[in-house]
Amino acid sequence: MSSMRVSPQNSPASPIEIRIQRLPNGGGLPLPAYASDGAAGMDVVAAESLTIRPGTRHAVATGFAMAIPPGYEVQVRPRSGLALKHGITCLNTPGTIDSDYRGEVKVILANLGDDNFEIKRGDRIAQLVPAPVQRASFAEVETLDDTARGAGGFGSTGVTSASGDGEDEPVDDNVPDNVGSLSGIKLRRPGE
Repeated sequence: MSSMRVSPQNSPASPIEIRIQRLPNGGGLPLPAYASDGAAGMDVVAAESLTIRPGTRHAVATGFAMAIPPGYEVQVRPRSGLALKHGITCLNTPGTIDSDYRGEVKVILANLGDDNFEIKRGDRIAQLVPAPVQRASFAEVETLDDTARGAGGFGSTGVTSASGDGEDEPVDDNVPDNVGSLSGIKLRRPGE
């Protein structure tokens, strides 16, 4: 049996240490953790029980706060199983937890499904992915350099339309049959 060699440029970065504080409402709950050796995200559980009605959203408490090292962020991402099976996703995805934030981590969940979604305290609701942050500064200029795309906006790099008028239309042939368009969804605000 041969072992796989990892070259220095392909080796994963060393883990960073993130200080975490369990808050009073997080007592007895598991802290964020990887579910498997190859998992990119750490599972996060809810610190409250609630119902999210179709078309509504809620900032779900997690019962912990963190001190992320400078130069890093922690991204909050949805769980694919909740998204596919129930239409539950995180808004503002990926959400960013900044290194100087010390408040309770909350996950903004939205119900894009047709049914009420029950969350019980301790249910896995999202995943956290630590990531390095590249900071930048802006240099104001009078003009920008030319590119082939130029000022072409949304959909401008899609497939050329069959009409031959040179306008591009985005085309996606990889949409599964059981996935519908979100364009017809009317989101309701809480209390509607």
